[in-house]
Amino acid sequence: MKSEILAGALLPHLVSRREFLCSLALAGVATSFRKAIPDALQTPYKLNRLVIAPSKKAGAFDAQGADAPFVFRYGNSFYMTYVGFDGEGYQTGLASSSDLIQWQKETLLLRRDPKNPVIRYNVALTWILRENGVFSPGRLKKVRGRYLGVYHAYPRPGYEVGPAAIGLCWSHDLWHWELEEPCLRAEDGQPWEQGGLYKACLVEDQGTYYLFYNAKGRAAQWKEQTGFASSTDLKRWARFSGNPVLRNGPPCSPDERFCSDPCVLRYGRQWAVFYYGLDARGVARDLLALSPDLRRMAKCQGFLIDVGPAGSVDSQYAHKPSVVFNQSVLYHFYCAVSLEFGRGISLAASRPM
Repeated sequence: MKSEILAGALLPHLVSRREFLCSLALAGVATSFRKAIPDALQTPYKLNRLVIAPSKKAGAFDAQGADAPFVFRYGNSFYMTYVGFDGEGYQTGLASSSDLIQWQKETLLLRRDPKNPVIRYNVALTWILRENGVFSPGRLKKVRGRYLGVYHAYPRPGYEVGPAAIGLCWSHDLWHWELEEPCLRAEDGQPWEQGGLYKACLVEDQGTYYLFYNAKGRAAQWKEQTGFASSTDLKRWARFSGNPVLRNGPPCSPDERFCSDPCVLRYGRQWAVFYYGLDARGVARDLLALSPDLRRMAKCQGFLIDVGPAGSVDSQYAHKPSVVFNQSVLYHFYCAVSLEFGRGISLAASRPM
């Protein structure tokens, strides 16, 4: 089985994403390490615990895992949307915090709907339009008097099974959401994305909306890369002809297999593109690229967050970034995975916590 996967003989649509990652982790292929990220974006101090853990309660939407954090400021508090997995599919929860360290689960924000063919099994709210600055608390921006989010949904039960569709959603109060029909589908895209779409990130700059997302091709060897579509009216979306803008690295690089889960924020005159890479042996870490124009990407060397030692909350994966700034501290939330603690949300920061 290991040799078949590494040789690309196992078609990606025959296994789930989690099965693929686990099989790579067992394969033991060598990878390389790189160094050098701007000091202002470094977050080396880990909390070393889960701030959102799987509930392990029978019937709960997050019984088996908590994933894909998105953290923002609303009023006098911070909030986090996160994706819960219950064995059947994804649904979206909401948690709150006054200090970004202690978190309280609030509610199930988006539920699956058995009567809706798009969200029958899954609905994952992954981003709400927010202020662009990396050194901001992530306050939300309204469009036409409402909050604007983006979701994705997989067509079959299980963990990320089948090619997901991406769509917009709207809310007056953040607690009640109206979902539009999908605006991006894998089958309408270019070969690099026709195997399936994943997490989306929505950015507005000078009247243009940019919808970044990672996707996989239909090739036998499972690889994920990141591209974007743009729109000026939120109705007609045009995929960038130069996609993917974040491409897989060369052999032995930390993003040889995946360049995934973009978190795109303004960094001075540039854009900081936080993302995670998966190397050939199945190790997932958060990485960084810088861009002058959202089209050209220059990858930074080194890891924003590396996996931890055996027994830590992130000994398997440290990936899927969400970044906010508060009281001179940059907070970097990520999905931490280990055999001991399962799949949950953890935190690293620019200063000790």
